[in-house]
Amino acid sequence: MPKLSRSDYYELTRDMNWNLKYVSEEEAFPKAQSDDLGVPLKEWWTWDEPYKITYVEYMHNQSEKDTAAYSVKAAIARSRLFDDLDPGWKAAIIAHYGAIAVPEYLASIAEARMARFGRAAAWRNMATFGALDEVRHGQIQLYFPYGLLDKSPQFDWAHKALHTNEWGAIAARSLFDDMFLANDAVRTAIQLTFTFETGFTNLQFLGMAADAMKVGDVEFGALISSIQTDESRHAQQGEPTLKVLVKAGKKEEAQRLVDVMFWRSWRIFALLTGASMDYYTPLEHRTMSFKEFMEEWIIRQFMDQFRDLGMETPWYWDTLLDELDWYHHALHLGVWFWRPTVWWNPDAGVSPEEREWLETKYPGWNDTFGRYWDVITDNARKGAVEKTLPQTLPLICNICQIPIVTPADPKKRHLEPYSVVYEGRKYHFCSEPCKWIFETNPERYAGHLTLVDRLLAGKIQPPTLEGIMAYMGMTPDVMGTDATDFAWARREVKGMAAD
Repeated sequence: MPKLSRSDYYELTRDMNWNLKYVSEEEAFPKAQSDDLGVPLKEWWTWDEPYKITYVEYMHNQSEKDTAAYSVKAAIARSRLFDDLDPGWKAAIIAHYGAIAVPEYLASIAEARMARFGRAAAWRNMATFGALDEVRHGQIQLYFPYGLLDKSPQFDWAHKALHTNEWGAIAARSLFDDMFLANDAVRTAIQLTFTFETGFTNLQFLGMAADAMKVGDVEFGALISSIQTDESRHAQQGEPTLKVLVKAGKKEEAQRLVDVMFWRSWRIFALLTGASMDYYTPLEHRTMSFKEFMEEWIIRQFMDQFRDLGMETPWYWDTLLDELDWYHHALHLGVWFWRPTVWWNPDAGVSPEEREWLETKYPGWNDTFGRYWDVITDNARKGAVEKTLPQTLPLICNICQIPIVTPADPKKRHLEPYSVVYEGRKYHFCSEPCKWIFETNPERYAGHLTLVDRLLAGKIQPPTLEGIMAYMGMTPDVMGTDATDFAWARREVKGMAAD
């Protein structure tokens, strides 16, 4: 075979389907691991990935990527580049590492499941490379922050976060458990590789790599670029899987799978990426707002691809479009206020110049969210920092596990949490889509306790703010503080000189 050209052997080696003789199809592909959704086996054998690669090519490419990324890491370690980075950008990458590093490794379990239980040999072949990708992504995103531990103990949360009961970690675990750890191979392909990776993370990593280079974080830029090229390849498992389902008349089930995970992905995406783009990234390096990014890369380009496959926009599309104007602003305000409960230092991002930019990108921001920041700024300037800190916990959604926020303009939108009573217990949700997700499969989600549920159930002792912080694993050396130590509040505000 080494003497053959690639075209002479590739199709044979990647697509070796066969009929089983010694075990039944159900024994080899149990429904819990590989639900075929009623699609005939021969239909699955038409599965055809758009990005084809051999093992030799894969290893050569990965070796070059690792050599480049780790070389940059070694060179930067001897410089002061990290020390000179903007505090807001440091917050963005610390938040990223804690929320993503360990889930990247967990994604290797999802890829390995598809590598064993994918319904076609070509799919299993591609998923094998995907499993190797995700192991690499977990390792490299743990190694890079490990090298920064001398800069801040918060980098330890790259490994620690998902092993704690910190509320953001609970939200991340809830999403990723639903998406791939507790999913079968077919649904994982639709929800992880198509919806989450093609629709969100692949595009996010492109943007983050570019932003990192602009702010001078060469190390993080090299890391993310190295990962993104893998994501763009193994994310393509979802499209051929979706095509098989649609062709076999399973469009309704495929639509539901995408609708559920698109909304769940949007929740965590707004929490992390929304704040990073509109508040943490230095003003002079912002190329577009979070809303503009969503409209261009996800709402237009990804959804155009989705419709080209014969699918429809999710039923809650108008709700999503409306939330682009306010949801991530509300989450950012909440995260900054509850900053001792997170492992990074949130950047308020509301200096006079930044507020002007926010008003330009989101007309009416000053009259809505700006009113709250006016009060916070006034308290900060008076030295009443205790008034900018929480005394209790907010209500948390029973699906996305993210605190429930309401729009700053109550005249236009729904204010009260959505609720459902199921088997004698009342569940609360941040939105109609989260409520719908619960109602489509209550057995899957019922019984899980949010952080507030655990407090009320007596699982957090003592039931005080100090007890809650200890339960979440938050210690004084990692509790979030204002990224710039309130430098933005000491600036001129609304035309009046700071005291």
